[in-house]
Amino acid sequence: MTTIQELPLFPLNTVLFPGGILPLRIFETRYLDMVSACLRADSGFGVVTIHEGTEAGSQPVTIHPVGTLARIVDFDQLDDGLLGITCLGVQRLRVVGHRVQPDQLLLGQARWLPDDPILPPLHSHEPLVRILRDLLEREELASYTRFLIPSWEDAAWVGNRLAEILPLPLGIRQALLEMTEPRQRLDILLAIFHEQRTA
Repeated sequence: MTTIQELPLFPLNTVLFPGGILPLRIFETRYLDMVSACLRADSGFGVVTIHEGTEAGSQPVTIHPVGTLARIVDFDQLDDGLLGITCLGVQRLRVVGHRVQPDQLLLGQARWLPDDPILPPLHSHEPLVRILRDLLEREELASYTRFLIPSWEDAAWVGNRLAEILPLPLGIRQALLEMTEPRQRLDILLAIFHEQRTA
């Protein structure tokens, strides 16, 4: 029987992939309390992509059911006085139910999804590996790469990083997150790259 765990959810207009880095600015009380609880318990929260609704405020949102467990790896007070946290994507999850706390924090009942199999990128994927190497050397990505653990022989790691960095529509990013075959994810990214080059 698959274990279901309840955990806080953070609906965002972004997609977090396993192994990815996500910086967040925290200002709403419900999320400040959530971060404090996660730091005390050394636990994480689910990052889920908003399907309909907005990030801030108490309006109800509808979410995509597949998201990623995030763990806080760094935090700091920002120049504007807000709390800044840096999160690491750990494992994909599927939200099978959720409820709203009185403080409007969303709590989800989540089932853990298996990790992608570790497979090397194919020879046809080499252009993507080169693109990713070039991107990660850029100065503007220094804060992102600081916490990355490179794994160039892992097609899932390469595909996940490209899906995060490249300027892709949110719906495509979400579809890539939900895929379970890492080489197929690279095939789709390669097709998108070729399409953009010839557009």
